[in-house]
Amino acid sequence: MSLEALRARLPDYARDLKLNLGSLATETVLSEQQRDGTFVVAALASRNAAVTQAVLAEFGPKLSPEALTAAKAAAAVMGMNNIYYRFTHLVVGDYQTLPARLRMNVMAKPGVEKVDFELWSLAVSAVNGCGMCMESHEKILRQHGVTQEQVQAAVRIAAVVHAVASTLDGEDAMAAAAA
Repeated sequence: MSLEALRARLPDYARDLKLNLGSLATETVLSEQQRDGTFVVAALASRNAAVTQAVLAEFGPKLSPEALTAAKAAAAVMGMNNIYYRFTHLVVGDYQTLPARLRMNVMAKPGVEKVDFELWSLAVSAVNGCGMCMESHEKILRQHGVTQEQVQAAVRIAAVVHAVASTLDGEDAMAAAAA
């Protein structure tokens, strides 16, 4: 499935999502690798097969094999970290003082520039709603010279990809209930 086919699947009430998906696909505030990788990680974090397939078909070939692997790794490790660190942040107790004891080696050597991996980690954290992780990755990005506009662009991509996935999940559920 292509990105255009994905846009065509969206119902009329989600016209804004169609428009946003199209305009963000050509976002110029980010480098091409940053933009394409952000789409990939957001799709993987969305957990919707159609969205993931369309985004990978559109943006996967534009990434080097190393960058595609790094994007997949960011989605995987942040899927784990977002749950763990959201728990330590929200639950009263001394959990934040305990060592996580979770392997996160890919964060030290992701196979792409640290800024790109951090941006992708931020996008996944936005989809998964981990405030602690969003704050941490945004701080690192800003320390490395990434602008607020670039951070915002990555989060906008994550927000739209996630909303597309949620909309299609809802449409599929309604169609199944009507059948």
